[in-house]
Amino acid sequence: MKETDLYGPVKAHLTAQGYEVKGEVGAADVVARRGDDPLVVVELKTGFSLALFHQAIARQAIAEAVYVAVPTPKRKAGRDNVALARRLGLGVIFVRPRDGLVEVVCDPGPFKPRKSPMKADRLLRAFERLRGDPNDGGATRHGIVTGYRQDALACARFLAVHGPSRGAKVAGWAEVPVATRLMRDNHYGWFRKVATGVYDLTPEGRKALADWGED
Repeated sequence: MKETDLYGPVKAHLTAQGYEVKGEVGAADVVARRGDDPLVVVELKTGFSLALFHQAIARQAIAEAVYVAVPTPKRKAGRDNVALARRLGLGVIFVRPRDGLVEVVCDPGPFKPRKSPMKADRLLRAFERLRGDPNDGGATRHGIVTGYRQDALACARFLAVHGPSRGAKVAGWAEVPVATRLMRDNHYGWFRKVATGVYDLTPEGRKALADWGED
């Protein structure tokens, strides 16, 4: 769709709502007026872009209700950009290319983020589990260091020095309370079970110690 293809469906939709609609008024792509209601401004683009958001934000200086209108995008891209539009106080209109169907996805208005205590708690626990600041604002040469990886490395170092050991002993000496479960789950392939509750390093584990020891 071209921008001009968007205008007809958007105008028809607003007209059906009782608005008088005109295109290319001043710097605005679409301006709609209904009695004494605040003006409605719509910016038309063939897809979401930073330029579209910049233009729409600029229009907020002259109108309380500012929308962006784009052809209906793929679901993932649309969801991400609609979330951004909500945070900017913008409305979003999708126009379906095959038949011009207009869908008002959200209306303009102040945005209040929805808090997630569960995610906040997960972030706090990840912060507290991480020893020091190994990533220094970015990834190390081998990737992001997580608290889980640090625990796995601590277990691996213990086994490299002491050989096959019981999980309870590794947990106490390496200061990793979940050592037994961590070695049993073996997400990185670093550990192998040699007896009930006893674990040793695999060749991959020894290589990991050499690789991560360089960071």
